[in-house]
Amino acid sequence: MANARLLVVEDDVDIANMLKIYFSGLQFDVDVANRGRDALEKTKQVLPHLIVLDIMLPDIDGYEVCRNLRTNTRTSHIPVIFLTQKDERSDKLQGLELGADDYITKPFDIEELKLRVQGAIRRAERESLTDPRSGLPAGRLIEEQLRKIIREKNWALLDLRVNNFEAFKDVYGFVAGDDVLRFAAMLIGEVVDELGTPSDFIGHAGGDNFIVITTAEAAQNIKQKVKIRFSEEVQSHYNFIDRQQGFIQVPKAEGGVEKANFMTLSAGLISPESHGFADIREITELAAEARRQDAATPTA
Repeated sequence: MANARLLVVEDDVDIANMLKIYFSGLQFDVDVANRGRDALEKTKQVLPHLIVLDIMLPDIDGYEVCRNLRTNTRTSHIPVIFLTQKDERSDKLQGLELGADDYITKPFDIEELKLRVQGAIRRAERESLTDPRSGLPAGRLIEEQLRKIIREKNWALLDLRVNNFEAFKDVYGFVAGDDVLRFAAMLIGEVVDELGTPSDFIGHAGGDNFIVITTAEAAQNIKQKVKIRFSEEVQSHYNFIDRQQGFIQVPKAEGGVEKANFMTLSAGLISPESHGFADIREITELAAEARRQDAATPTA
């Protein structure tokens, strides 16, 4: 639960600041939006693990924000807790019908809100809906997308993996490793936003493995740009000495050290234009094989 990303959407500055201070003290990474459109833009930039959403906002209301989140492939999985002064049964039903996960009425008990937030995040993780590090869709949501596309045309799937990730973790530790996974998720999202479509899907398949489902037209450009940007920008996760020498020294179990290259991203690309698929297992197996071939291909 520590360092889970929380987005508070609240136009009352006092309440917003109070929630930011309180949840930051619980080791949440808290961002605040005072308007509905700002919330949608922030969510697009960095996926939160949960959104606390006021209904009465100065531009678009919380219902419209929730509707937008639920109809967008990239954000449909994010848990939403409505926070409002309204206490009418019809208002609660409207929020729940739009896909809100919970509902709490002002004035609220901050301890109760904390428990509801923690419970919603735990449910999402327990049901394999999101990866706790990246906040991206995981397990069951990825499987649902694969079952959907196998019946469709004009799609492409990218299987992405961080090379030399374990060596990096051995030297820098698991906290730094989690930072790299969050960085990778954010970078992939930025590239897909730039070159893909709003309905493209990004998932965290586990560990250092991500997937992107996009259009056949956009896939190759996304593949090239995400690999280039990752190789360039991931170097900021290494210390100055390692950047200067161009490699890291990894302790060996039997003693001594061995050299390991910096992290890169390998990407396997498949589509129904080049393959036929009988089931979703064939999709994942062929994508993984294409990714292994990409990793084995020397870069120019």
